[in-house]
Amino acid sequence: MKEKRETILLGGAGLLIGVIAVLLVKLGNPANMGFCIACFLRDTAGAMGLHRAGAVQYLRPEIVGLILGSFLLALGRKEFSPKGGSSPVTRFLLAMCVMVGCLMFLGCPFRMVLRISGGDGNALLGLAGFACGIGVGVLFLKKGYSLKRNYKQTKAEGAALPILTLALLLLAVIVPVLFFATEAGGGPGGSHAPLLISLAAGLIVGAVAQLTRLCMVGGIRDLILFRSVRLLMGFVGIFAAALICNLAFGFFKFGFAGQPVAHNDGLWNFLGMLLVGYGSTLLGGCPLRQLVLTGEGNTDSAVTVLGFLAGAALCHNFSLASSANGPTLNGKIAVVVCIVIVSIVAVANTFGKEKGR
Repeated sequence: MKEKRETILLGGAGLLIGVIAVLLVKLGNPANMGFCIACFLRDTAGAMGLHRAGAVQYLRPEIVGLILGSFLLALGRKEFSPKGGSSPVTRFLLAMCVMVGCLMFLGCPFRMVLRISGGDGNALLGLAGFACGIGVGVLFLKKGYSLKRNYKQTKAEGAALPILTLALLLLAVIVPVLFFATEAGGGPGGSHAPLLISLAAGLIVGAVAQLTRLCMVGGIRDLILFRSVRLLMGFVGIFAAALICNLAFGFFKFGFAGQPVAHNDGLWNFLGMLLVGYGSTLLGGCPLRQLVLTGEGNTDSAVTVLGFLAGAALCHNFSLASSANGPTLNGKIAVVVCIVIVSIVAVANTFGKEKGR
């Protein structure tokens, strides 16, 4: 009975988030990008000057809201539990690799679902790659993969990144000249819903995701390991609600060519999301889940989020990120290299431990 209630709650949460995501597009966010953790972190990295790609620079209030929403609800539910210290450098490296995969595909798992609900056939190839990547990660989990244990941290340590994100947003509002921003019409960074609406949307999604433990990686992982569809119901709800709203607003456009902020190179859409699924499984959650855990005081997830930011900066500083014209040669090389790096981490933390390492 408890599991049934949780499944219904997850489905309802997904429906709410799906509606919010499409409404954000209606109010100004890029098409099929009401929410995208990878894209929004990329824009935020640009706003802070970590990269100089002028088309993708904007400190996204949704990211701040997601972390703060989780933080506030965790405090209210007495689930704020600071902990960390589990292989921080390894997590940082894995997060950078995951971001390389996201920016090859041009989206995180959250946006992948939103792209499918908007009719983008390329995202179906991404979904196939994502599931395959999680499947590879699960093979290592079955063999005993794990990173080092974490330890209890101080409340100040756990609250550091949530407070810092709020401080950055306030600074961007009070002294906007300190931050870079894409001009309206200048690219994805120049398309955004009003600040307060974006922040409110982030707060709601962050709180709902904290309450329900929403995680796309966890959903597919549990389906493979335990034949459980409970966690997947959240993303089924997101897809259903977003599909209905896209149809209602006239946003739905089925096809592979000419999709917004997307390319139609099937192989690299597949491999990009394979890398995302593989790396996220080893990290213990998708990018959305990492932001939510950061709000709960998990400093390992905070390090992971910093790794995402660094990965986004790397992608745009060295021409690794794809565009509507397709993937770059540098990006293709980077994806292959990152799959190798993630595999080395997986092997070292599975079989290396058996040898006393």
